[in-house]
Amino acid sequence: MNAVIIAIVVMLALSLLRVNVVLALVVGAIVGGFTGGLSVDETIVSFTGGLGEGATIALSYALLGGFAVAISKTGIPQLLVEAMLRIVKKEGEPDRTALGKVLIVLMLLAMAIFSQNLIPIHIAFIPLLVPPIIHVLNMLKIDRRLIASVLTFGLTAPYILLPYGYGFIFHEILAKQMAAAGMAIDMADIPKAMALPVLGLFVGLLIAIFFSYRKPREYEDKQLKITEEVVVVKTRNIIFTVLALIGTLAVQIPTQSMIAGAVTGIAILYITGALKWKDADGLINEGMRMMAFVGFVMITANGFAAVLQETGDIVKLVEYSSTALGDNKGMAAFAMLLVGLIVTMGIGSSFATIPIIASIFVPLSMAFGFSPLAIIALVGTAAALGDAGSPASDSTLGPTAGLDVDGQHNHIWDTCVPTFIHYNIPLLLFGWVTVMLFN
Repeated sequence: MNAVIIAIVVMLALSLLRVNVVLALVVGAIVGGFTGGLSVDETIVSFTGGLGEGATIALSYALLGGFAVAISKTGIPQLLVEAMLRIVKKEGEPDRTALGKVLIVLMLLAMAIFSQNLIPIHIAFIPLLVPPIIHVLNMLKIDRRLIASVLTFGLTAPYILLPYGYGFIFHEILAKQMAAAGMAIDMADIPKAMALPVLGLFVGLLIAIFFSYRKPREYEDKQLKITEEVVVVKTRNIIFTVLALIGTLAVQIPTQSMIAGAVTGIAILYITGALKWKDADGLINEGMRMMAFVGFVMITANGFAAVLQETGDIVKLVEYSSTALGDNKGMAAFAMLLVGLIVTMGIGSSFATIPIIASIFVPLSMAFGFSPLAIIALVGTAAALGDAGSPASDSTLGPTAGLDVDGQHNHIWDTCVPTFIHYNIPLLLFGWVTVMLFN
């Protein structure tokens, strides 16, 4: 039995049984290590050695959480909620309810898309915007699985297609790893190759919005701490908050460091007096607590990935698939995409998956005679598969962190399962069609 498959099946099974994701990843790593022939000591060393790779990500999210909480204290979320309530809270006007739903979906979709390319703050906007509008979501009886699907689409599709912000990083990693594997490509070809797979994601989004989750869903309207405090909104604070956001981008984009960007934004808020120095410690701690779950999952996922790589069974899985398929190019492409789905579901990051699969898929695809565009689509889609739907992905952890503030949104059943169904299945199909069209 292949250690990669066994480890990921164990991790996913435990997660579906509502076992904590961190614990599920640890157990999956141990089972995978033993199945792959590693001793207890080797498994522990590989796992703990990999944990350090996730420390930077965890610190980035902790600081971004602190920045998000700091911005929330300036009153911007309060203004947003009040504007939404003015639209939807009018008796006898059912069209207002429909309009409110449309505005919320469009706003969150736009913010998620901008967070990847135009304003690359990634998931930091979710704890800033989503918790304050939970009351509005409950009032409108919006299914939170719909919001999770909308957010996950915005967190994945833009970086796959557009070479800006996080998209530039994804495209650059893809180009460099393919070149290292023996195929130099032009980065300008990546959007061409990934356009049709991203269309598959868009189809999944439309299905989620207009079919799967369009019916009302009742939630208990609990009082949240974030809504209890009334913030006095001052024009100067709004101006300084905008300056903080601009400063964050000005630092984060050239340095490619979320840590540097978050620290810059926080510093501007305090230096300008938009927030008081005496509140600094409490706000940062609150933000860190809010993002702690995401950080721990990302750290643990890196240890999980390190164990799978140490077993060597990722390479064996690909080699076995290619040998079993013979010269059937269609089945070979489909099998490689499935392998990509399995690997990314376990690791939780498409960015981290590319180096693992490119070194294997590129020479294998060249041997099958696929064209450069087909190979770009194959490797890019294989890496992106699983980012939506993985319990360890920040594209699912982020939406859950915002939607579960009142304990009524389960990470696995309300975020991961819906996003897996609506995005991985169409991405797999559209990706395979793309590879065969460019072949």
